[in-house]
This record gives sequence, C-alpha cells and structure tokens, in this order.
Amino acid sequence: MSRSVEIEFRLNGVVRRAAVRADMSALAMLRDVLGLTGTKYGCGEGECGACTILVDGASLNACLLFAVDCDGREVTTIEGLANDPAAQRLQRAFAEHGAVQCGFCTPGMVLQAGRILARAGQPDRATIQRGLEGNLCRCTGYKKIIDAVEAAAKERAA
Repeated sequence: MSRSVEIEFRLNGVVRRAAVRADMSALAMLRDVLGLTGTKYGCGEGECGACTILVDGASLNACLLFAVDCDGREVTTIEGLANDPAAQRLQRAFAEHGAVQCGFCTPGMVLQAGRILARAGQPDRATIQRGLEGNLCRCTGYKKIIDAVEAAAKERAA
C-alpha cells in the first residue's frame, strides 16, 4: 500500500490541498478525491485525450500524470472554464455544429481546442486537425469538431 502525501496546488483558480497516495494519478485525484468528474477516464494510457487537463497552461493527460506532480502547480479542468468567454464560445460552437454526440470526449476536446486557439489565434483546418490529434472521438468523425473550432476562432476574430 502506498503512503499518503499532502499536496497543495491551484485548481481552477483556487488553492487546494489534497491527501493523495504517492502512486495516484491526477485523474483519480480529480475524480475520486476532489469530485470533479468532467475529466474522463478513457483509455488510461494517454492515447484518447478524454482526461485532458491544463497544467501550468500546457495540455496533459491526467491519466499519465501523478497527482503528486500537481504540487505547487496551476491545474485547470473543464469545470474551471465555466466562466471563461473563450471556452463558452467553443462550447456554443460545438453545440451549433453538432460536434457533441455522446459528449464523452467533449471536455478534453474543448480544453485542447482552447489551447489551439490560444497558440494559433486564427488556425487553418490543418492546424486544428493536427492540434486535436491526441483527442479521440468515436461518434462525430471529426469534421464537425473541426468546423466548431474553426467557427469559434472566426467568432473570436470578429
């Protein structure tokens, strides 16, 4: 049995403390310890992107990150974007373009799409497609997701 470690980090803008096992993933901490279920368990191997979170502004797979590695860092989950205008634009575009079907991949897609828009501003379709390569969707075929990200970028520029 792994020992418990006390960590402190900024989660969605709020300083949080958590007692976590040394071998616990950030995904398990977010879902099971802190009750934030927007970050999804998909593959557990860093291949699907359902568990995408932002750590110090970089998108990471929470299933591959140890919870203890969040200590002293800034972590953002989909819940932390509830009042973010850029994320709201993306969420609205996903709904308007039919990019949400079962919704399982949507939190990770929105977080990753937000990073694409933050880095590229007005990305072309190829840039959007490359940026979303680590996020899998089994329902949409990606065209609608790329359309939604492109629309959110155009709305932001207007």
